[in-house]
Amino acid sequence: MSELFPRKQVMGFLFSLILTAIALTVYFFDMSFAVGMTILLVTAFVQAAVQLVVFMHAGETGDKKSIYINIYYAFAIALVTIFGTLLIMIWDM
Repeated sequence: MSELFPRKQVMGFLFSLILTAIALTVYFFDMSFAVGMTILLVTAFVQAAVQLVVFMHAGETGDKKSIYINIYYAFAIALVTIFGTLLIMIWDM
C-alpha cells in the first residue's frame, strides 16, 4: 500500500507551503528592502525548482539531460532579456 501513496508529491507540496510561509514573513515583518528582496528571490527560485522536479516530473524521463539543458537555455535567455532591458531603459547605454 505504501507504494501507492504519492509521498514525493506530498513532501513537495508541504515544502512549497513552507516556502510560501517564509515569503509571507517578508510582508508581516518590517524588513529592509535588500533583505526582503533577497528572501523573496531565494524562495522564488527554490519554489520554481521544486515545481519543475516534483510536479512537472522533469527528471523522470530517459532524456532528462536534454530537459535540463533546455531549462538552462531558457534561464540564460531570460537573464539576457532582463539585463538587456535594464541596460537599454535604465542605464541608458
